[in-house]
Order: sequence, then C-alpha cells, then structure tokens
Amino acid sequence: MSLSPTMSLTCMQSVAVLTLLVRYLMKCLKKNLVSWSAMVSGYEQVGEPLLALDLFSQMRLAPNEYIFSSAISACSNLMLLSEGRQIHAQSIKGGYASVSFVSNALISMYMKCGHSKDALSVYSGALQPNVVSYNAIITGFIENQQPEKGFEVFKHMRQQGLAPDRFTFIGLLRSCADSNALHSGMVLHCQTIKLALDSTACIGNVIMTMYSNFSLMKEVEKVFELIQEKDVISWNTFIAACSHCEDHEKSLRAFGEMLNVYHMRPDDFTFAGALSASAALASILYGKQIHGHLIRTRLNQDVGVGNSLTNMYAKCGSIAYAYKVFNGMPHHNLVSWNTIIAAFGNHGLGSRALELFEQLRAVGLEPDSITFVGILMACNHAGRVDEGLVVFDSMQERYGIAPEIEHVSCLIDMLGRAGRLNEAEAYMRKYPYGEDTVVLGSLLSACRVHGDVVMGERIAKELMKREAVSTSPYVLLSNLYASDEKWGSVAEARKKLKGSGLKKEAGYSLVQVKGNFEKFTVGDFSQTRIDEMLHTLTTLARLSFHLTSSVFL
Repeated sequence: MSLSPTMSLTCMQSVAVLTLLVRYLMKCLKKNLVSWSAMVSGYEQVGEPLLALDLFSQMRLAPNEYIFSSAISACSNLMLLSEGRQIHAQSIKGGYASVSFVSNALISMYMKCGHSKDALSVYSGALQPNVVSYNAIITGFIENQQPEKGFEVFKHMRQQGLAPDRFTFIGLLRSCADSNALHSGMVLHCQTIKLALDSTACIGNVIMTMYSNFSLMKEVEKVFELIQEKDVISWNTFIAACSHCEDHEKSLRAFGEMLNVYHMRPDDFTFAGALSASAALASILYGKQIHGHLIRTRLNQDVGVGNSLTNMYAKCGSIAYAYKVFNGMPHHNLVSWNTIIAAFGNHGLGSRALELFEQLRAVGLEPDSITFVGILMACNHAGRVDEGLVVFDSMQERYGIAPEIEHVSCLIDMLGRAGRLNEAEAYMRKYPYGEDTVVLGSLLSACRVHGDVVMGERIAKELMKREAVSTSPYVLLSNLYASDEKWGSVAEARKKLKGSGLKKEAGYSLVQVKGNFEKFTVGDFSQTRIDEMLHTLTTLARLSFHLTSSVFL
C-alpha cells in the first residue's frame, strides 16, 4: 500500500526545502566539509540516495567520517556494491573506516548486498564494536534468510556483556514470526520484559505479530494492553491479529475504540483492516459507516482502500455498490481488477467477469495467478465449464503461469458440479498437488451430489489417510451412502467416525442486533433468555409452515 497523503507531502516538502538549500550552497565560492556534509547526509536522510551519491562524486575535498557514513548508507539503500567498495577503499585511505558509525554503515551495506564475509571482516577490524554493529550483522543475517546465524551473533553479543536494544529484538522477533519459531520468540519476549522493552510500541507491535501468526489471541491481547503509548501501528497490528484469528467482531470493536475512546487518527492500513473484518462478517452496516468516514477524510481516494471497499460490498452481497466504488476509483491496479472480477464471479455473473477480464487486458495489465482464480470461480458459478477449461489451459500456454492448488481446486469443483467426474479425477491425478485434501474433498462432495458411490468410496479412503484429524471425510461418505439409501453403509461410516475419536466442530450463526453480534452455537443453551428465543423460533417456524402450505392450496 502507498504512503499516506500526509507522509508523502512531508517527504516532498523535505526534498523541496533541501533542494533549495543545495542550490544555495553550490553557489557559494568556498564550500567546506560542513556544507558538503549537510548536503550529502541531507539527501540520504530524506530518501534521495542517488542525489546524495551524485553530490559525493562532485566533492573536491577529502570527505570526513560523516560524509563517508552517509555515502555508504546511500550505496546500501541502492544495493550498489561496486560503488560501496570504492567508497570503503577511500575511507580506509582517509583513516575513517574503523570509526564506529562508518564501520557500522559498511557492515549494513555489505550485509544488504549479501556479502556477509566482508561485513564480518569490517566488524573484526572495528575499534570498538557496539550494539549498532551487532544489530547490523544480526539484521543482515535475518534479511539474507539465515536467522540461525543471526541468533548465534545475538548469543555472542550477550556473552560479551552488551545489552540488546529495541532494534536487536525487532529483527529477531520478526524472524521468529516468519520461521514458525514460537519457543525462540517466547524466550525473546521474556528478555524484553526483563529489560523493560516490552511496553514500547515498536517491540510490542512485533511481538503481537508473532503471536498472531500462531493464532495465540490471548497472548496478543496481553501484549497490546501492556503497550504504554499505543501508536497507529499498534492498533493496526491488533485489528489485523483479531481478523487473522477470525475474531472479526473484536476487530471492529477495537477500531471503534481507537476512534471514539483514544481519538487516534486511523490510516489507510487501519481502514483496510476494519473493512476486511466487515467483509468477513458480511456486515454492510459497519462497512457503510466506515465508508462514510473515509469520504469525510478523503482517504477513499487511496487505491488500497478502494480495493478494500470493493471487496467489502461484494462480500456483503451488494455487487452494484462494489462496482460503483470500483468505477469511482481514480486509479486501478491489478488487485482492483482481481477484486471486481472475483466479486462478479462469486455472484454467478460469469459473463460480466469475463468481460472485465478482457478490459483488464485492454488497459495493458498482465493477469496473475489470482486473476485466474477469480475467472475460474466465475466460470464455475455460472456453469460455463468449457470456457473454464479454455481459461485453465491458457494460463500456462499463453501467460506462463503454472497452475497452483487454488486453480486445480476450482477446476475440480467446476467439473464435479457439472457431473463430469471422470474428467475431474483425470485432472486431479495430472498434478502433484491434485490429491490435496481440499481437492479430494471437493471431488467427494461432487460424488455425493451425483450419486457416484464407487468413486466416492475410493476418494473417501484417500481422504481419510491424508486428513486423519478431520471428521469431514466420514460425514461426506455417510451422506453419500444416505443419498443412495445404503443405510447399512451409513451406520458403518458413522461407527468408524465414532471409533476414530474425532468430533465434528459445532456450527454457529452470528446475528447482528443494534450494532452488536450475538453468537448462537449448535447445542449451546447458555443464553439467559433461551426459553423466550426457542418460543419465538417455534412460532416463526409454524408461521413459515402455514405460509408455505397456503401457496399450494
């Protein structure tokens, strides 16, 4: 997602002011190291590394340590290894290579360019390696997909008696989140508590992300509550964590609390998270409220926010509003097109989805794998099987996109719904991930619908081997036998399910009343007014029966 308008404006203003300053200083007849340092470091700090290096190349004075540090950082940002080596050589000649912030910049540059040996060589030659030096090496190893080496350096750092700072932990905790290393992450969390760093926003945010990746929502809440000064990233992380753990109602409550209690200004990431929660709950009421707020703050002009709005209206069943938002967006990216194509496809409007696919190509965009998932779903829901097969074959032949599990799953489901079960199985056997549990489950469901008991039994046995912790194969097989009136086999399937020790997860419904969501789970009678509810439901059921019966009188 792009920078917020405020951040973008601030950056542009900084660059504009700096450009005027550089023009003034360049006109000065006598430029000293202070003026050169101000210009080079200034451009590097406002995100203009190329301009910083251009000025560095124009210098006729011997650079000092501050100029070397800025020039090396500029090379690091641009991944210019060759130029970085040249500046490194100049810093050695000038006697500045061993100065702490110059050596730290060199370590970062070599690590960012994937040359860890050179980085370690600089580190060993540094006069006094400090926390920043260690952080540069640790971060470098993690960014180069070598987290185990990063942890080794961290261990060595602790053995040297150096206390890690927040930057040390940020990189290490992120690597734990990405590599499913929960135990290591929890150990690091304990160390941040000992050093009183866990209550800072930047550390707390990363810890929340880590626990969220493991769906440990209670831990996420504990960390969030302990952050002393929550910033917008803290709220965004918590809202996203709630949605990731499928507690979308809590996600929306947090959004409301952020606005109404803490009076914090949300950014486009916040709105995207809240809209995603509204979409998951199919709550158009909340979605429209958020949309209204976006219009007032003019953040609805952001392409990412526009995509989230389109998705929300589509998931809430309002395809007309979804298309209206899409048409009103000042710019469209590939995600925008993928979202609206999937929206029409899911609503059974396959022809419209295919038209939009042609429009996408007409504006010069190349479809990606997600585009084809949307198109295949559109063909599936519209029953356009032959067109779906053409689209599937064109993925690799025309666009060079290898089919992934989502594409194969869509194809199998599409053929299965059409009763073309043998074709579906042939495609399934053709691809290595065709025998994934999702694909097998889809084909088994199709066997039940079309009453193919022989194939259904075979697929069910495969599914039971691969999905040993799920009740779905047993339930689907039981339903297949029931549809064929094989009651003895139904009893046998249920007996196997009971013997497996597996329990079917109870289904539930959410009802939105006056802005609050009430959850009703099968077999749960803990509601305080359950008797009144059952009486009302019985009355409504009887009324529905009488109304239905009267139609046929």
